[in-house]
Amino acid sequence: MLKDNFPLVSIIMPVYNRQLYLQRAIDSVFKQTYKNWELIVIDDGSRDYSPFVVEEYAIISPKIFLVIQEHTNLPAAKNNGIRNSHGQFITFLDSDDEYKENHIELRVEYLLNHPDVDLIHGGVEIIGNEFVPDKDNPQKMIHLSNCAIGATFFGKRKVFIESGGFRDISYSEDSEFIERVMKKFSVRKVDFPTYVYHREIEDSITNIKKKNS
Repeated sequence: MLKDNFPLVSIIMPVYNRQLYLQRAIDSVFKQTYKNWELIVIDDGSRDYSPFVVEEYAIISPKIFLVIQEHTNLPAAKNNGIRNSHGQFITFLDSDDEYKENHIELRVEYLLNHPDVDLIHGGVEIIGNEFVPDKDNPQKMIHLSNCAIGATFFGKRKVFIESGGFRDISYSEDSEFIERVMKKFSVRKVDFPTYVYHREIEDSITNIKKKNS
């Protein structure tokens, strides 16, 4: 059982070579109207100055934790973050994206007001290309509104622990995760667009997948 003095919300941020965008992402967490959070940054073997950027924040704030692992993949980084988290609720933030100021507050309120719901997702503002390769047919492009955007997952701790976390697949591990979770837990999609999804960055996973399709 979690201790009472642990934060309610654990935010997990996987990082790989994102020194140019980390400040924007982390600053958006500090600007949250809801304050009872911890930020767990999993550096997946970055070869740039990403871990040093995070360390500067960790020095001034006990709410930020940096975990460095050898370069593996995104699902492994997410699972490592889950293992190192303490919150009753777990969520994510991609290192090149950002939150609007009330992002966490709205989601905490939703789950507290809907105790029968275990996981929520959705609620994005997309900057850039709104289409990504279909997980089942990479030659086909689909709108992000038809996708499960993993960084918007916000759920009870038991969802991530009992499901075993994310599986080691090369693309769309978020869709596989939520399809599996929906068989056991109550999942809802929300529409308050407070997650700012930056799709204009060329070396994002979905943009690389598009180039290679």
